[in-house]
Amino acid sequence: MFCLCVFLQLAALERQIFDFLGFQWAPILGNFLQIIVVILGLFGTIQFRPRYIVVYTVWTALWVTWNVFIICFYLEVGGLSKETDLMTFNISMHRSWWREHGPGCIRRVVRPSAPGILEDYSYVSVTGCIIDFQYLEVIHSAIQILLSLIGFVYACYVISIFMEEEDSFDFIGGLDTYSYRQPPQEHVELKPVKPVGK
Repeated sequence: MFCLCVFLQLAALERQIFDFLGFQWAPILGNFLQIIVVILGLFGTIQFRPRYIVVYTVWTALWVTWNVFIICFYLEVGGLSKETDLMTFNISMHRSWWREHGPGCIRRVVRPSAPGILEDYSYVSVTGCIIDFQYLEVIHSAIQILLSLIGFVYACYVISIFMEEEDSFDFIGGLDTYSYRQPPQEHVELKPVKPVGK
């Protein structure tokens, strides 16, 4: 479980960094929750706390759903458009960092020469990308889904082990077959204790 949690954390941290660079606020929030819940799941596994692992499994189902939505968003499935500001909560017009900085991409900034246009306004032209940015985002989400599904299966297995151990636990004198059949002792023999040093 520890190695899986390390891979989940590294994947979430890597994604968090690039979402911060692109000011993608919805994925930043999701990544932050993923990091916290993975730590909680690891703590639950180490400390034998099945409730924490149940929280992890429920979150994993939500995380897989979120990543499926991101895949649909970037592939523009079902009327979704990657050109909208949905990932930034409509606060800004930022897009995926990979749009301009993907592998092999050549980025050119063209300043408008028309009068009346602000000096700081510019058009960014991107050419020569080996992989389009939407496919990089889809790959990231697919990796998250794969790791999360493995984590979900493993968490269910750990929960079942914890539940079996809890069911087989024998309280001291509580569930023993011989403890409730023995007749109670009516008299207890007491012996005097000699004082030490006399």
